[in-house]
Order: sequence, then structure tokens, then C-alpha cells
Amino acid sequence: MASVIGVRFRYAGKIYYFDPAGIDLNLGEKVIVETARGVECGEVVNTLKEVDDSEVVAPLKKVMRKATEEDLKQVEENRRKAKEAFGICLEKIKKHNLEMKLIDVEYTFDNNKILFYFTADGRVDFRELVKDLAAVFRTRIELRQIGVRDEAKMMGGLGICGRCLCCSCHLTEFHPVSIKMAKEQSLSLNPTKISGICGRLMCCLKYEQEAYEDLIKRIPKVNALVQTPDGPGTVMYVSLLEEKVKVKLDNDNEPDLKEYHASEIQLIKDVEKGTDEEEEEIDIELLKQLED
Repeated sequence: MASVIGVRFRYAGKIYYFDPAGIDLNLGEKVIVETARGVECGEVVNTLKEVDDSEVVAPLKKVMRKATEEDLKQVEENRRKAKEAFGICLEKIKKHNLEMKLIDVEYTFDNNKILFYFTADGRVDFRELVKDLAAVFRTRIELRQIGVRDEAKMMGGLGICGRCLCCSCHLTEFHPVSIKMAKEQSLSLNPTKISGICGRLMCCLKYEQEAYEDLIKRIPKVNALVQTPDGPGTVMYVSLLEEKVKVKLDNDNEPDLKEYHASEIQLIKDVEKGTDEEEEEIDIELLKQLED
């Protein structure tokens, strides 16, 4: 076990562990630490705690110091310079006629490097652009291509639910989301209804997926043959979250369906898989561009 504190460098960004080096730190305090990118200023989001050695990236680096007033002024100055660098980079991109979209610019705390984040449909030859930027800023330049989900996380915005994007508010990392999740949750496969502003499947499809998978294992599918308290019948409709099914009884001449709780019925014969698998292949072909 290792004694660590958690530090975050971006809002809703990934948490990194550092050795507090005997410094008494509270939540929300700014600290100066050394990272793979150089010296950085981050915020304490987890106070001193014990974590398994497997969760720590060796070697565990120490906190250099609490951020001073001068350090915080330096952070603000870097943000101001990043805005200026953004405008200059846009001009250089236009000059070289590059097919890329600049998303964000970031100075490292010690001004040892400037990072330019961008998106593009394919590979971009930005060697001449880097030379131009290095001549202007006279420091190390790094251009980093990111995906559309990272773009949404950096820029923020509102989702179709009317709330702040999950990725820019609380998700520290992205999880795989698939068309299969939307199908199992009985959602419309209309791309405009299941995709976020990034153009990929909404991250929130992942939140309840485990519950749906558990329900699917226990509740018969549509067209399955089941035994009910009133005799055998065929499942015509399934409400997973309510754990209820509507059944057309074999001995019932009435057109109406009877509703039962899943605990009241027993499966006699499940549906054949062929039809569902064929439909799923078609859906994936039509909607695969939404998957990341």
C-alpha cells in the first residue's frame, strides 16, 4: 500500500496520484508537482489515503510544494498567453491551408512547452506549422490530435437532456458504448436521439446497462412461449424496468393481452436467435458511424 493524494489538472479530468512528501494538504488546494510533461500546477481532489501499489504509476513522484500567490499568478498569465497563442495558431493553420480544427491551447506551468490540441478527419502533415510556431514562441511545440469525444469534453456544452455534458462535468474517462446497448434498452435507433453533440453514442447509455443485462437474463423475450397461471401463451410485449410481460394465451379467444409479473411465469421455449442477430447486423451497418 502507498500513501498518496489525488491531483487533477483539468476540470473533470483524470486523477493522478502523488506522494504528499509530508505536506499537510486539504481538498481544493493548489499544488506544484512534476509530471511527464514537466512541472504542473494541479488541484487536490483526494486527500491523503492508502491505495494498492497496482494503482500507482511507478515511480511515485512527490509534491514539490503548495502553490504560492506567485504560482497562481503564473497560472493566470499562462491562460492569458494561451488565448493569444490560439489566435496566432489559427492564422498559421490558415496560411498553410491545413485541414484541421484547433480546439485548445495549453502552456505547461514552467512555460517549457506549448500544447496545441486539434481534430482532423485524417492524418495531417503539420511539420511546417510546427516550425512556424516554434519561431514565434521560441519554446517546445507539441501538436496533439484528439477525437471528437475529447473535443466535446474540452469545449463543454449542453446535452439533449438540457444538462451540462457528462464528459465535461464528471466523467474522468470514456467507456465504450455500443449500438447493442441502445437495442437492449429498447431505445429508438434514430441517430439524432441516441447520439451526443460529439456525433458519437451518448455516454449515458452505459449507466444502466448492467441493470438491463441482468433483467434480460431473467425475463423472456418477445415471441417466447411461456407458462402463466392461466395456461401457456406467447409473449407479445416486454417492459424490462417494470419486470412485466404481456402474454397472448393459447386458450384465450379474446384479442386482449394479459399482463403478468416476470416472477409469475415460466419459460417453455425461447425465441430463435437467427432473426435478432440478422437485424442487429443491419442496425450496426446503418449506425456504426456513431460508435467510437
